[in-house]
Amino acid sequence: MINIKYKSGFYYLKSKQKLNTTLAKSWDFFSTPKNLFKITPRHMNFEILSDFNSMYEGLIIKYRVSPFPFIRVGWTTKITYVEKPFGFIDKQISGPFAFWEHEHKFEEKNESLWAYDVVKFKLPLGFIGRFFGGKIVKYQLKNIFEYRKKQLDKFLKK
Repeated sequence: MINIKYKSGFYYLKSKQKLNTTLAKSWDFFSTPKNLFKITPRHMNFEILSDFNSMYEGLIIKYRVSPFPFIRVGWTTKITYVEKPFGFIDKQISGPFAFWEHEHKFEEKNESLWAYDVVKFKLPLGFIGRFFGGKIVKYQLKNIFEYRKKQLDKFLKK
């Protein structure tokens, strides 16, 4: 389930996915930011520029990504919150959005493991950005999260 709504100047993407793995294996996968490459569509030419082995509050991660053909942008995020093994939050420091904050949450319920994502974001250029880019960005993000779901089903197995 993936939905995106606009409220009070921000878009909110919410995603929920059942993971076929344990909480410990899920944390190992998600807390290794280099695994983001494995769950990002290839056409986005995702590249991690930072070198690190573990996730911690204050970690700065630099990327390069192609949100559109022939357009390559830098993106820097900071891990602002970590609660091992239940979740973390990354926030854009610089990049393509006026604002980006992504909460990753993992919860065991009725012998199942669920991953929840809440992304709060704002497009650049205010109304003009929303008018010209809103539908395109929503479409792209839904596709990215759908791709991610398929990849997680492939990589995360008990």
